[in-house]
Amino acid sequence: MALMGTSDPSGEAEASHKKPFVLRALQIALVVSLYWVTSISMVFLNKYLLDSPSLRLDTPIFVTFYQCLVTTLLCKGLSSLATCCPGTMDFPTLRLDLRVARSVLPLSVVFIGMITFNNLCLKYVGVAFYNVGRSLTTVFNVLLSYVLLKQTTSFYALLTCSIIIGGFWLGVDQEGAEGTLSWTGTLFGVLASLCVSLNAIYTKKVLPAVDGSLWRLTFYNNVNACVLFLPLLLLLGELPALYNFPQLGSTHFWGVMTLGGLFGFAIGYVTGLQIKFTSPLTHNVSGTAKACAQTVLAVLYYEETKSFLWWMSNMMVLGGSSAYTWVRGWEMKKIQEEPCPKEDEKSKVEV
Repeated sequence: MALMGTSDPSGEAEASHKKPFVLRALQIALVVSLYWVTSISMVFLNKYLLDSPSLRLDTPIFVTFYQCLVTTLLCKGLSSLATCCPGTMDFPTLRLDLRVARSVLPLSVVFIGMITFNNLCLKYVGVAFYNVGRSLTTVFNVLLSYVLLKQTTSFYALLTCSIIIGGFWLGVDQEGAEGTLSWTGTLFGVLASLCVSLNAIYTKKVLPAVDGSLWRLTFYNNVNACVLFLPLLLLLGELPALYNFPQLGSTHFWGVMTLGGLFGFAIGYVTGLQIKFTSPLTHNVSGTAKACAQTVLAVLYYEETKSFLWWMSNMMVLGGSSAYTWVRGWEMKKIQEEPCPKEDEKSKVEV
């Protein structure tokens, strides 16, 4: 996922171990902080674009389309820069191949559903409830892994999923009790969780079509999304709404829109950067802690008052997600540490 420099991953890992502990700790702290700032800023900025009383822009599909367009242009720009200045930037060459675009199309449909339902969920629910509203990703991961891949899940992992489901229902109940529940936003959150799970499964299937390059996949996904969003803009009547938007000629509006696109592009990079400097397990733990901080910040920023059970629902979702990550990590470690059968045992079985 690195943008700058070309190096061997094993060499990077070896070099990182040679660095002083304080320097490595500082690097990790900076990378994690960058991930937190980028992710939280993107959520608050998208909430402003989608549901700000001062902006009053009711075109969620166009906002999503524009962010995909910015990502496409950035990918193409970085590719051209890497071609013009070889050796200074590690970025793949991007040329639009219609055969590859068709191969990526099924994933792109899921990708469109994922980013659209994410934004629609954020439009109709508060930032504080956003994480609970789309917290069923882990549950769908387990369900789809069994239905599509025939992979079973351990009892302890299923137990953590039940905690997440309980936290989700408690959160919905408490939002209803406070009179702030949006069933539309909650439904979009569930659909977003489903699409996130499907996106992970389809990504593994489609990666060979782009030579295993996540940047190429990002480019083709966003190109396909830009094309597929155009008829949606017409069918849903967002183009007339955009034409009548009072701030259409405002530099502030387009600046914020472009900034949202930049954050959408950057989140993919900083996610890869965090995994590179830590580990996938640490990344999941960091994401859970970030979600907790984001919820607290949203409650403080919007000056909301929440009940004890509302906070309990968030803790159940975050705790269940953390527990699932820990259980899966422990199970993978256990599988890796299982001793291989000895040679004499193998020969006895063969005889």
